[in-house]
Amino acid sequence: MPDELTQSKILAIDDSEANLLVLESILDDIGFTEIVTVSDPTRALAICRAFDPDLVLLDLHMPRMSGLDVIAAIREQRSAAYLPVLMLTADISSEAKVRALSTGASDFLTKPFDRTEAELRIRNLLQMRHLHLQLHNQNAILEKKVAERTVEVETAKIEILERLAMAAEFRDDQTGEHTKRVGMICALVATALDLEADTAEELERAAPLHDVGKIGIPDRILLKPGRLTPAEFELMKRHTSIGARLLSDSVSPTLQLAEQIAATHHERWDGSGYGNRLLREEIPLAGRILAIADVFDALTHDRPYKTAWPVERAIEEIRRQRGHQFDPNVVDAFLGVQETIDLADAGAIARDLVAEARTRN
Repeated sequence: MPDELTQSKILAIDDSEANLLVLESILDDIGFTEIVTVSDPTRALAICRAFDPDLVLLDLHMPRMSGLDVIAAIREQRSAAYLPVLMLTADISSEAKVRALSTGASDFLTKPFDRTEAELRIRNLLQMRHLHLQLHNQNAILEKKVAERTVEVETAKIEILERLAMAAEFRDDQTGEHTKRVGMICALVATALDLEADTAEELERAAPLHDVGKIGIPDRILLKPGRLTPAEFELMKRHTSIGARLLSDSVSPTLQLAEQIAATHHERWDGSGYGNRLLREEIPLAGRILAIADVFDALTHDRPYKTAWPVERAIEEIRRQRGHQFDPNVVDAFLGVQETIDLADAGAIARDLVAEARTRN
């Protein structure tokens, strides 16, 4: 018998000590070294759990607990793993075989034992056991590779989204930091609103694409240092519809959310915003969250048409627009977060809060 098979662990369960001695002799002659015998079937389950055998030799008729009871208990304990059971019996009736097979027996060895037959049946079952383990291990390797590839694809997707967002901002924010900060602030506010951790993370990934439609706005308007004329402002407003169109028809949940945000982040709670003049809850929550994050970051950083406001002044403006430009509940969530953090730490704090939310949910 191949060495890998003789290294297998075998558990023999029989109420007859004489039968166990015969089985040990047969197994020893074959070359097995890891053998455990049990004469009390009521101890079999605990020993099977501790020993973790590759093959069970099991007597059919035993007092206190029959072989059928033992095998049923073992199958319940080892439901996810293939463990062959060689049933030992002098009862070779069809009824006995059907009952044993239906309970989970793999094969039969009749008493008195024939050494050659015993070796052949044991070898066949152990080969099946080892093939099963090899297949299980191969599946585990494949699952690991799939998981690794999934992480790679997800990482690549996130990087592409980040670079697309940076491309949209490149002309009026060459650092690309605005999009990152807006995403982080959105995640913080979403967590403060008790949204699920997955939702907050998805929002953080999608939010940086809110201004992707700026790609379609001429530099003379986008980079104009002064106030836009009414006609220029009408052209600027088109970036919401351009962005939504660029992101439309995607199968990616992140891009679907980004499309929604691009289309609605300039809507106002009082219905006076653009592009569809939505009112209150008609505006998707993601758009309402993004509106505050976008305005706050724009106010507190230099732009071609303005210098940065002090943080305190920007916060006061957010408060003033509560119930007008912004959803009151989102304003309250934002202020609750803003009062306890510095923008420089927004990224790390957002990740910590999302992790806490994931644990809580």
